[in-house]
Amino acid sequence: MAAGNDGANTPEDDDPFGYLYADGQAAGAQPPGAGGYGYPGPAAQPGVPRTSYNQVRTVGERQYGGGQPHVPQQQNYGGQQYGQANPQYAAPETYPGGERTRQAPLPPQRGGRGPNTKGLLIGAIAVVAVVVIGITAAVISNNGDENTDGGKAGGKPTGGSTQVQETPSTKPSADDTPAALPQQDAATLKLGGTAALDKQIKGAEGTDGLYVAGFNSVGSSVTWQTEVPEAGTYRMYVRYAIPAKDANATVTVNGKANTNPMNLKNFIGSSDPNPEKNWQTTWSQVSLEKGQNTIMLSCAAGNQCDVIFDWVKISKGEI
Repeated sequence: MAAGNDGANTPEDDDPFGYLYADGQAAGAQPPGAGGYGYPGPAAQPGVPRTSYNQVRTVGERQYGGGQPHVPQQQNYGGQQYGQANPQYAAPETYPGGERTRQAPLPPQRGGRGPNTKGLLIGAIAVVAVVVIGITAAVISNNGDENTDGGKAGGKPTGGSTQVQETPSTKPSADDTPAALPQQDAATLKLGGTAALDKQIKGAEGTDGLYVAGFNSVGSSVTWQTEVPEAGTYRMYVRYAIPAKDANATVTVNGKANTNPMNLKNFIGSSDPNPEKNWQTTWSQVSLEKGQNTIMLSCAAGNQCDVIFDWVKISKGEI
């Protein structure tokens, strides 16, 4: 127990606010300023220990001697003087040998300017340009590999340099020029039988108005030596005139007669027997060999041969 506190007193004897209660006032408690705290007693007597160490004062009633604040002298613990930092509460970096806390330096500021967006944009454009150049180079390389194969799967490079024609030529090559198919006046052909030249009937397109007549008898013929660039099926056209009635003739190619005769009908439906009013054109299909061919129109048995011929022509289509 502390000196002067023998446990005889009751707890309310130590209450500094005893003067506020009825029982405290009945016990003679006085507010501060009357010479003590709580109950009066030995605290106001010199040399007598206090029975209470609570030094509570009414707000605004703290008193200092001589009008100056009374600062109690603090005891020197471990040689520490008043007003100096207690080493037990000093920062760790203040101890001898302790490292001081280092703060990371702040990055230098650029006068309030934001990030260098212009530099970032230029860098992004450069990356895109590199990617585009790489893709273009890959496509060109692939195309070059295909060209060396000659456009065929599994092809092998032929070696040597390849010259590329940059501009197309305006001149057609010899292979691009279509060969002219033959046409000839009937008056220039080889005649057989009773066939003969005549020019009394007007309207013939041959030289000097000549045409082949005298065909209306068995054994009469017109033979044509002609040449074509390639083998195949062609049309042989003839211009003829009839006296407003149908006719026909046998077609023989390279010594072989066609199954069907050439039909020389009255296609215009004329009723005028004058041949001058009945010039018209028809065709018959023929199979020719590449190069020279011999074609013959003849009046054979069973043909109706009352007809005159102006010209003959080979074609792949209609004239």
